[in-house]
Amino acid sequence: MKILYHHRTASKDGQAVHIEEMIAALRAQGHEVRVVSPMAAPAVSHAGQMGENVGWVHRLRSALPSALYELFELGYSLVAYRRLLQAAKAFQPDVIYERYNLYLLAGVLLKRRLCIPLLLEVNAPLVFERSQHSGGLALPRLARWAEGLVWRSADMVLPVTQVLASHVSAYGVPDARITVIPNGINRAHFAVAPAPTFAKAQRGLSGKLVLGFTGFVREWHGVDRVIRWMATSAAPKNVHLAIVGDGPVRHDLETLAQQLELSDRVTFTGVIHRDQVPDWVAAFDVALQPAVVPYASPLKLMEYLVLGKAIIAPRTPNLLEVLTDGENALLFDADEPTGFEQALSRLCADDALREKLSSGARATIEKLDLTWDGNARRVVGLAASLISQTRATRQPRGA
Repeated sequence: MKILYHHRTASKDGQAVHIEEMIAALRAQGHEVRVVSPMAAPAVSHAGQMGENVGWVHRLRSALPSALYELFELGYSLVAYRRLLQAAKAFQPDVIYERYNLYLLAGVLLKRRLCIPLLLEVNAPLVFERSQHSGGLALPRLARWAEGLVWRSADMVLPVTQVLASHVSAYGVPDARITVIPNGINRAHFAVAPAPTFAKAQRGLSGKLVLGFTGFVREWHGVDRVIRWMATSAAPKNVHLAIVGDGPVRHDLETLAQQLELSDRVTFTGVIHRDQVPDWVAAFDVALQPAVVPYASPLKLMEYLVLGKAIIAPRTPNLLEVLTDGENALLFDADEPTGFEQALSRLCADDALREKLSSGARATIEKLDLTWDGNARRVVGLAASLISQTRATRQPRGA
């Protein structure tokens, strides 16, 4: 199958991982994939460094009035469409696979021009998300029109959670054209991770009870609550926190650790190479998901599961699509002021529970097929069905 893959992603965070892994999985299964993006290559740096690095986007946004910037985003659709059309004429794809972004209409325009099926991957309801964060939207009616147009025009919409699927349905997209495909994991990438004891020894953490968090850490993640809990009598004296990644609140967290005299018990790795992530996660005894966006499918969760970590996470509908309390995670009520801290205390004190959750976590990947290979197979199956339907409608009557 020939797949024209289109995205508008410039960051080098989890979005880039999703893009790179899906493309690699599709190609590994023998499909031809032509990528069209703002850059010449998928949005992962050549060095494999992970972290948000889209300064030029932020500079442009800060330099322009909000309304003008949003019109600029919409106008980019024409640039992207011309590039897509040029690629399609040369590549002759069977299907278009596009990663949804607000004001990005290029895939819809190409679908209508060439009658090629469009699969749309949706990772967030961006009108809602940007209305709540990033200074809001200057042109909300235009944004809602663009989001609804793209979602309703796609032949198949692929949200990452059932919760997100409800946002898609609210725009009038029929259930028959919505298929939930959560994020996955590259098993081979994590198969090389060392045993926990060795992973700890490599990092000078032997004898420590290691709590770990991976990814781009923001204020809403609530990692500060872990550090504050570590300063209480409920925390074992050998607890150590590893924050694997970077983010806008790193300085605040470092300052908090210093104030609470915990600097020697908290490690900040900063931005690291993707190949180092499995080694760090392998060293975790307890994997932290202190908070979550209500419609997200967290990539860090897949990393924790594949390496069989004892996970603490909030009891939210999107996480309940993957996690079961007491089986593969210890879940807490996010509305309970001390629920997270109580869960930390309980899990750190209970070796048997950690072992049980570890076993359940490892089995979850196989049980739900939470892999990029599995996702690629599902996408190809959907694409094949759409291609067949499209060809059937092109047949002359009586043929």
